[in-house]
Amino acid sequence: MAETKSAMRKPVFTKVDQLRPGTSGHNLTVKVVSANMVVQKGRPDGPQVRQMRIAECLIGDETGTILFTARNDQVDLMKPDSTVILRNAKIDMFKGSMRLAVDKWGRVEVTEPPSFTVNEENNLSLVEYELVNVVEE
Repeated sequence: MAETKSAMRKPVFTKVDQLRPGTSGHNLTVKVVSANMVVQKGRPDGPQVRQMRIAECLIGDETGTILFTARNDQVDLMKPDSTVILRNAKIDMFKGSMRLAVDKWGRVEVTEPPSFTVNEENNLSLVEYELVNVVEE
């Protein structure tokens, strides 16, 4: 058991401006700039009705900002001016632009306020990408 504890790697934290389309496994410390509820509806699947909530949150650090898609319980943590640590986040492409998301294998944790101010001039979600498949011969 002790060997498995020492085998765990320390997380490598990246900055917002280092994010690229189609990548995953990102760890970031970011500040929530704004949060807008997009979808809130009940899903009838089985005996109980589950609420499905989705919010688009503008998050960022000193290098830039990006849109984060918060789902269900994550919506409660993403309050404006709060600081969160995103673990195992992935980049989703939506209409040609990048969105950050954390699925069931990742975590969203609230942490202490940061020592940085968010650079709102560099919004990576406003950059439009066209993904092209390259066939090697």
